Amino acid sequence: MHALKLALASQGALTIFHFAHEEEAEEDAGEFPRVRDTLTHWGLLPAGSPREAVGDLGLRVRKIAVGGNEPTGAILNYLERHPADLIVLATHQRSGVARWMYDEVAVPLARRSALPALFVPPGVDGFIDFNTGEERLERIVVAVDQLPHPRAAVAALPAILEPLGAGPVTVELLHVGTAATMPRLHLPEVSGWTWTTQIIEGDVVEGIVRAAADPPADLLVLTTQGRRGFLDALRGSTTEVVVRSSRCPVLAVPASGSSST
Repeated sequence: MHALKLALASQGALTIFHFAHEEEAEEDAGEFPRVRDTLTHWGLLPAGSPREAVGDLGLRVRKIAVGGNEPTGAILNYLERHPADLIVLATHQRSGVARWMYDEVAVPLARRSALPALFVPPGVDGFIDFNTGEERLERIVVAVDQLPHPRAAVAALPAILEPLGAGPVTVELLHVGTAATMPRLHLPEVSGWTWTTQIIEGDVVEGIVRAAADPPADLLVLTTQGRRGFLDALRGSTTEVVVRSSRCPVLAVPASGSSST
């Protein structure tokens, strides 16, 4: 729903990528979301519209099915041949031993692709209404720090979300630290958007998750730069830990010049 709405609002192209292990590929062939049915449900197409009617809305849709044994590599190989502006991914939010028992795809894929990624946790409605397709963006929390510098995330936010026409929107710059460590930022002017600042103390991950939960945020935005040491490899980077804990969609934007999330 989020990927479809964002592509539709920007008059862009949506690629729906389905990976299945080789032994499951044939029986999973019909598992693609039905774009025309969704657009009809949203009142944008009459029932029974032909496939060409989707293009009349300014949307280009491609469905790709790939079989194999390694989903992350298969998706990365596809992205090398077909560059994208944004990846939209569902997550399992596994933690502890479960992370080692099951293959993780979403976060490693975002890290290795170095593309902005929108993570949608399980059981979360997010900021797109399932029944109507309407956006519900009122509060966006952007976690900011000196390193990595958040200028890339702040600049990317309007480019990704402004086509939705959301408003009024409060964008809250959240810094875990002090006024002295708050990074300086040039804030873009977006009609209907109000920028505010909140500075808190304490643990970074806990502070970000808590601030996004109370009051509930519609979107949490992070600037990402990859893992920085042995303990991060065990526990996961700040982004990974926040994604596993968040109860709202998380937009992760790589810092300028970064090659990993």
